[in-house]
Amino acid sequence: MTTLDLITKEDLALFKSELFSELKKLNLAGTNDYSQNRWLRSVQVRELLHISPGTLQSLRIKGTIPFRKIGGIHYYSYADIERLLERGEKL
Repeated sequence: MTTLDLITKEDLALFKSELFSELKKLNLAGTNDYSQNRWLRSVQVRELLHISPGTLQSLRIKGTIPFRKIGGIHYYSYADIERLLERGEKL
């Protein structure tokens, strides 16, 4: 015999509230303090470095900026970006 679980509007509202709370903890809710994120997406890196999408692509191709690709999304380690800036390399 199986049981049937019903999801109420209140359940969904609670889930939504908890989800937004977790996103805020992960700093994914739209702030620009990237140092709190371990991984950055391309748009965040471009904003941080003030570069165009083409420049970021060139830096990936040259191997200047390490990245990971998951699905179709490029992720960059904030620590790697920080090291790059500390070395003072010209982008």
